[in-house]
Amino acid sequence: MVGTYVKFETPSELKEKALQLVEVSKETGKVKKGTNEVTKVVERGEAKLVIIAEDVEPPEIVLHLPMLCDEKGIPYLYVAKKEDLGKRLDLKSAAAVAVIEPGNGKQLLEELTNKFKEIKK
Repeated sequence: MVGTYVKFETPSELKEKALQLVEVSKETGKVKKGTNEVTKVVERGEAKLVIIAEDVEPPEIVLHLPMLCDEKGIPYLYVAKKEDLGKRLDLKSAAAVAVIEPGNGKQLLEELTNKFKEIKK
């Protein structure tokens, strides 16, 4: 079931690219994982892109993130499962991840940011 906080449908090819970006950024750049860490870097305006899992229970854990990202002008996308997100970070699961520095994923980040803008129009 998709959480009530999911504001739009993220196309499946974008979900895969978002997961790739998380992995590349973890290896060559900088990411913050977990709702608390993500919330902090979004509030500070340091996040370049936020990726939120669609299956977070209870939804209140990540409910504030889309609104906060909109408020701060930070793009965000959704991926289907928190396990998929966690796997890219060598964790069991992750509700949300913020890309701070994309490292070798700079081109991928640009592409995802542009797609986000198209989706939000």
